[in-house]
Amino acid sequence: MNAESNNARQIEEEASLWLLRREEPEWTDEDQVELDQWLDQSMAHKAAFWRLEHGWGLADRLAALVPLKQAETPQGPRHWSRNWKPVSLAASILIMVGIITVIFLPATQQNMADKDDPAMRSDQVQLATAIGDHKIVPLADGSKVELNTATELRTALTETSREVWVDEGEAFFDVKRSEEVPFVVYAGNRVITVLGTKFSVRKDGEKVTVAVLEGRVRVDEMASGKVTNSAVITRGDMAFADEASTLVAIKSPKRVETELSWRDGMLVFDQSTLTEAASEFNRYNKKQLIIGDAETARIRIGGTFQASNVDAFVRLLDDAYGLRVERQEDGVKISQ
Repeated sequence: MNAESNNARQIEEEASLWLLRREEPEWTDEDQVELDQWLDQSMAHKAAFWRLEHGWGLADRLAALVPLKQAETPQGPRHWSRNWKPVSLAASILIMVGIITVIFLPATQQNMADKDDPAMRSDQVQLATAIGDHKIVPLADGSKVELNTATELRTALTETSREVWVDEGEAFFDVKRSEEVPFVVYAGNRVITVLGTKFSVRKDGEKVTVAVLEGRVRVDEMASGKVTNSAVITRGDMAFADEASTLVAIKSPKRVETELSWRDGMLVFDQSTLTEAASEFNRYNKKQLIIGDAETARIRIGGTFQASNVDAFVRLLDDAYGLRVERQEDGVKISQ
């Protein structure tokens, strides 16, 4: 066996140990940081871990039968005993999963290359909503996708893969849990991977926003077909991505609720500028709001409004601020 094969086997062994360790009740945030650091060391680490993770539904039964001993070790994941034989563990997991021969990462890279060429994926189903529309669509795997206004996405669901491409707009996913087949959403150069949870993805040009209502998701940044950065976000977290930057807002459940208020046909603003509010209303209405001057644009507002009732919003602005309202053929201009 050559050095390359030995190295690959060692990585598989370490990945299997991380996978079992993560399922223990004692798993902490510090443990997650340590795992993330191990994954970030190389693409080979990520590929091995994801490969085993996707087959964890079968491997979980093996873990329940194996007594694990905890001890400090100078190498590899901490807490694991030298007496434990990771080679047997990795081999057993791979056998139970069925010896997966196509690693998830190359498939992801190919899907990113294919996403802009629908002709290459004949199994895709296109879904879309017009401005102001709202649609809930059941998917073949038992999941549901809820499309917000002016949204375009494509789905491809089989027994071995569950993939969605958000080309523009916003969608909420209620994903049926599957330990064997991950649910993958592509939005721009971001890849969102889950096993089963509830979350939303919004794509505005190059900007991608992910909000998690339940469970946890992994957000990967792709560049030249490779993962360059990753973030794991959980319930109440949001990720804001733009080109090569990703900002994670941790434990913001109220902000997530606000982000998802569109599911009830409402818009919620909290000290938002009038420019920001107008931009949101314009997503839902053909009658566009036009802000006429910089001073008006800086006015801050708060409150809950019906997304489709732009006239009521304009009346409230007039009553509260005495603004000048000019009704035009293509919208309403608001100024001092």
